[in-house]
Amino acid sequence: MAPPTPTSSAITVAARVDHLWLPLLPDERWWGGAVADGQRMPFAVTAHRRNLATSAGFLLPGDDTHGCNQSAPLLVSNRGRYIWSEEAFTFTFAFDGGGVLTVDGADVVIGAAAGPDCGTLAGAFRSASRRHFPASGAAPASAMFAAPQYNTWIEMPHAPTQDGVLAYVRGLLDAGFPPGVVMIDDRWSPAYGTWRFEPSRFPGAADMIRQLHAWGCAVMLWLVPFVSPDSDTFRDLRERGLLVRDVDGAPAIRLWWNGYSAVLDATNPEAVAWLHAELDALVDVDGVDGFKFDAGDIYDYRPDDLTAAGVDPAGQCEAWARAGLRYPFNEYRACWKMGGQPLAQRLHDKPPIWGPGGLSSLIPESIAQGLIGHVFVCPDMVGGGELSVFDSAGFSLDQELFVRYAQVAALFPMMQFSLSPWRVLNPEHLAAVLAAVRLHQDLVPEILELAQHAATTGEPILRAMAYQFPGSGVRGYEHVSDQFLLGENILAAPVLEPGALTRTVVLPPGRWVGPGGAGFQGPGSIVLDVDLMSVPWFRRET
Repeated sequence: MAPPTPTSSAITVAARVDHLWLPLLPDERWWGGAVADGQRMPFAVTAHRRNLATSAGFLLPGDDTHGCNQSAPLLVSNRGRYIWSEEAFTFTFAFDGGGVLTVDGADVVIGAAAGPDCGTLAGAFRSASRRHFPASGAAPASAMFAAPQYNTWIEMPHAPTQDGVLAYVRGLLDAGFPPGVVMIDDRWSPAYGTWRFEPSRFPGAADMIRQLHAWGCAVMLWLVPFVSPDSDTFRDLRERGLLVRDVDGAPAIRLWWNGYSAVLDATNPEAVAWLHAELDALVDVDGVDGFKFDAGDIYDYRPDDLTAAGVDPAGQCEAWARAGLRYPFNEYRACWKMGGQPLAQRLHDKPPIWGPGGLSSLIPESIAQGLIGHVFVCPDMVGGGELSVFDSAGFSLDQELFVRYAQVAALFPMMQFSLSPWRVLNPEHLAAVLAAVRLHQDLVPEILELAQHAATTGEPILRAMAYQFPGSGVRGYEHVSDQFLLGENILAAPVLEPGALTRTVVLPPGRWVGPGGAGFQGPGSIVLDVDLMSVPWFRRET
């Protein structure tokens, strides 16, 4: 079908179809679908396919890549076009005799911006957002942005304790880190689904939380939609019909990274009410501020699952995300749709490595988050959060990598630590990390303004250069994946290479004031000298 022609209306929408065959426009580039594909964006450069319904994606003709984490049935183009469906679809970019985008799904919509937004990436996103996932007007708790978050995962995996949490936070504060949100991760409870503090490891949880509050920290607890089999909670939920069932009608028992568990049916309002009652008790009795909603990935569910709402795996993932809307202190690592909603979206756990899959993935994947409507973004834990690497034999921490990770995170709307910098870094590298934290703290007033702007407009906080500076085509800003903008006026170009002595920065149009107050006129490229302390960023003069 032919693409729509912009008119005087704000949005042009073509008929809904189940199969779309769309020739690409000259120099047209696309973003969206699955955040895990962020490093392959923009699409329409090489062949690519992604099945959003099953988390399966691959570069044609092979090269499997699995896992969507955050994803949405949305594609947006720098030529002002977008693709949307309420359901998961499969999309393919192919180049047999010319560039073509094909989409297979249900009720697939192609839309286009008109008026001043016509023919731009920002126009495509704004048009899709206004029509299909409008901004809620709310943002996550301001404390999520206002200081670093501290997660116990790497320091105390699977075994946090009351004394350990207090010592972890006290060590950070004594080393010069500001108070922030403390996330107590996996196994603070006696079993999955039994959401109360395990008394032998947390004999005085309310006292611990009062102490953390006195230090200026908010407290969040980790949870998952899983329920340990044969626990009292499992038996209660089974009898009440609040668990996902297999095709035979029995509670589904699923293998996930911590073993085998039953699954809460988050599509059932009674199950969600039960969960909220459990969590509200932790808020009211123990003083907990909010929750990290982990797991709930599309791959945790099955197409033939029996649920209250009769939805597919993507729908179950979306239902788990909706459960967190009750709590302004929240975090998600996996999410389906929910664009425009006040959910904090952290990138998936990454290995502590340079380059693709590690440090270099943070910027393109977070740009992808924003362009599917997940605008309240957080990178992975500083230094990487993939526990198996830290636990592997012979692992040695790369202190320079840790510093560069912190410097990237400092320029994001949120930043999160897990491994304690004061414990693992020498004085030189610790000083560089503390300087990065101070930079983030200096930017907090503007970050909070941008978060409120995102809450009311739905626009990304962290933006691709092509979002703000359109019209540069295939040789322009669409393919700059190692820089980003915070809002309209802050350009971030952190150092991403080991042992770097220089950093090339692509400047958009305008005058930009950089490190040390030096001014530069764009458009063009500049080369900066850098050292371990360097965090290149620029403010546009307006």
